[in-house]
Amino acid sequence: MMSELPDILTEILAHKAQEVEADRQARSQDELVRACRSVQPTRNLAAALRRPAGQGLRVLAEVKRKSPSAGLIRPDFDARQLASMLTAAGADAISVLTDERYFGGHLEFIAQAREASPLPVMRKDFIIDPYQLWQARAAGADGFLLIAEALPVERLRDMVELGRDLGMAALVECHAAEGLELALESGAELIGINNRDLRSFTVTLETTVRLAAHVPADRVLVSESGITSAADAAMVRRAGAHALLVGESLMRAADPAALMQQLKQAE
Repeated sequence: MMSELPDILTEILAHKAQEVEADRQARSQDELVRACRSVQPTRNLAAALRRPAGQGLRVLAEVKRKSPSAGLIRPDFDARQLASMLTAAGADAISVLTDERYFGGHLEFIAQAREASPLPVMRKDFIIDPYQLWQARAAGADGFLLIAEALPVERLRDMVELGRDLGMAALVECHAAEGLELALESGAELIGINNRDLRSFTVTLETTVRLAAHVPADRVLVSESGITSAADAAMVRRAGAHALLVGESLMRAADPAALMQQLKQAE
């Protein structure tokens, strides 16, 4: 069953359900299926984020305009320019926020980022319906994010499998032990540990440290949120992280390339 959710997440998911239905009325799933036949082949997100032994952390760099907790992050937002900048700075893959109401995103930003970068591009949104995966693939996405605590495990498994059929990798994120169990049961290769508690918006890297030991070695562990320095990156690397999902720190950095290298080389 779906876990009890905080008010803000409950609000977002309720709005998302209405948004998906409106999108479905505007563009049918059959239209999306046809559109998917003409998109470029997917790029391998899982391979881009898997860290070979002895090598530096991978970075899934996020193109992000704003968030409910931080407000406006990037006033001069341009998805193409930011994807190009992050690629040049050393990112291994690009995460694109597509939620409009709460994060100032748009589905079109996926295509814009993919045009500007040769890296895999992941759709980050509150994905609750298979329709959104067809949307993502039609827009050119190579992967997508799911929140384990927001979906029943049967739906998680179905979405991961549909994504696989479409050539996309699912990054299934969790914040607590119960969510991690669901994420692992989903069959996803990419497992995200969100250091931000969506109930309180507090952030602690101890979340990754605590849960990482329970992630099997054949999965790719991505530590998400709250990573701002080489010391932070080193902490989650020692815990077993393959990659970092970093958005706000890179969006605000005076020298994104310097920060990127500090994160990737952290030991």
